[in-house]
Amino acid sequence: MNDFFVTLLLMGALSSGGSLPFWMYSNQFGLMPESSGALAVARMGTEYDSSRALQWRWGASLAANRSLSEAEGPLHPMLDELYTSLKWKSLSLDLGMRRFGLDYYGAGSESLGSLSSTGGHIIWSGNARSMPGYTLNLAPVPVPFTRERVKFFASYGDYRTLDNRSMDGTLVHRTSLGLDIKITERLDFHGVLDHFALWGGKSDKLEMPVTLGNYFRVITASEASENGTRSDQINVIGDQRGSELFRLNWRGNGWKISAQHDIPYDDGSGMGFQNFPDGVNTLWFGFDDKDRWISDLLYEYHYTMYQSGTRHDRQTTDEEKQHLDPSDEYHYNHHIMGGGDNYFNNSEYRSGWTYYGRTIGNPLIVPKGTHAGTWTGREVVLGVENNRLKAHHFAIAGKLFRKAPYKLMLTYSQNYGTYTKPYTGESQWGKDWGTVKETPLHQVYAAFMGEIPGLLRHFTITYGLYADRGQLLPDNFGASIGLRYDLRRK
Repeated sequence: MNDFFVTLLLMGALSSGGSLPFWMYSNQFGLMPESSGALAVARMGTEYDSSRALQWRWGASLAANRSLSEAEGPLHPMLDELYTSLKWKSLSLDLGMRRFGLDYYGAGSESLGSLSSTGGHIIWSGNARSMPGYTLNLAPVPVPFTRERVKFFASYGDYRTLDNRSMDGTLVHRTSLGLDIKITERLDFHGVLDHFALWGGKSDKLEMPVTLGNYFRVITASEASENGTRSDQINVIGDQRGSELFRLNWRGNGWKISAQHDIPYDDGSGMGFQNFPDGVNTLWFGFDDKDRWISDLLYEYHYTMYQSGTRHDRQTTDEEKQHLDPSDEYHYNHHIMGGGDNYFNNSEYRSGWTYYGRTIGNPLIVPKGTHAGTWTGREVVLGVENNRLKAHHFAIAGKLFRKAPYKLMLTYSQNYGTYTKPYTGESQWGKDWGTVKETPLHQVYAAFMGEIPGLLRHFTITYGLYADRGQLLPDNFGASIGLRYDLRRK
C-alpha cells in the first residue's frame, strides 16, 4: 500500500537590509520572497509501494510568498510540484513538475536542505523552481560480464520554461549517463555525464522552430541547419551545457567519506577538459548515526576562473590556411582556441541558465543586477554577472541534545565577474594567462538553521539565523521562524 504524506509549512522571514541574506533565499527551490515577508507551502503525495511489480506515486506542492516591501504586499502563488510517477523494475517515468534529487543531506534530511552549496550538482542545484515535463529514468543495472561490480544508469527528459525570459517558450532537454563501479568492498566510484540544452522559443529578433529536425540536432549536440543562426551553424544548436561529475566513496565501520569533482562545461572545450581545474571539489564525512551532536562535515572549494583560457580564437596563419577549406569562411580565418566559456551565459538565449530569475545551477554564480541591487526575479533576467570565482564552503550538521536537527554553513568567496566585464580592475580577457593581477570582491555568507521537533504531535518549529558581509552584497542580517506539520500514513 502506498504511504501517504502531508506537509504544511508557515514561515516568516525578516532582514535588516532591502533583500534577504544569501543563504536565506538560495537553494530554496525559488520559493522564498526576495525581501522580508512570509512563505506558505503545502505538500502532499504518496510513495512507491515496493510490494507491487508496477508501482505508482503522485505528489503536489503549492506555495505562496508575500514580500513586505511591495505595495500592499501582494500574494504570489506558485505551483511548486505536480507530478505522477510510474515504476517497473529498473525503469521509472516522472510526468509533470517534480524537484530533482540532491545529495549530501545531513541529520535533518531533506527538511533542512543539502549541506552542499550546489546540492552536489553544479548544473542543477535546487536553487530555482521546478519545470513541467517528463523524465525517463533507468536505475543502476548491472553491466554484463562484470559480476555486478559495474552498473549503468541514465535519465532522459524534456521540459518547458514558464517564466518571463528573453526567448519566450524556451524548451529544455536533458540526457544523463552514469556508471557505478564497485572497486572493493569498501571503495566505489560514481561518475555522471549530465547534458542540458535550451532550445526553441521566440524573441523580437530570433526564433527557433520546434521541429523534429531541430530536436534531433539538440539531442545529438549538432550544429544548426542552414536555416539556423550563424552562431548555431558554427557551434551547436541552442544553448548547450552540462557537467562531468566524478565521485569516490569509502565506507568504514559506521561512517562514510566522499570526495567529488564536479566540472561545468558550456562548449566542446569544456567537455574536452580544457577548462581544468575549473569545478566544485567536495569532501564530505558522515556518520551512519544521524543522532550525534555532529553527524556530518562538508568542505567545498569552488574554482571557475580559467574557462578554457583567455582567448576564444585567433587569426589563422598562412601555413594553416593551406590545409583549410576557403569556402568555410569562419574557420578559414579563425583558429579556435576554445577559451572564454562564459558559464551559464549565451549570446542568443540571453536569459542563460536562469529560471524565474534564479540561477539553475551553482547559486554562487549570481544573476545580473545582483551587485548593483537591481536584480528581481519578476523581470527578465539577462544571464549571470559572476561566473569567475573562487570560494570556500564549510558545513556541519547534527542534532542538538541528539534530538533537534541543525545545519551550520559558512561560505567565503572571491568574485571577479566575467572575463569581459570584471567587477573591478583590469580584465584578463585576451591576455596571456597569469599576466594580469585581478582584483575580486570579497564576500562572506553564513547560516544556522534548525528544527525543534516533538513539542506537539506532528508539529515542528523551524528557525534560522543568516548573515552577509562583504563587497558583493550589502551587509545584512536575517532571521526566520516557522511551524511545520508533518503527517505520514500507510
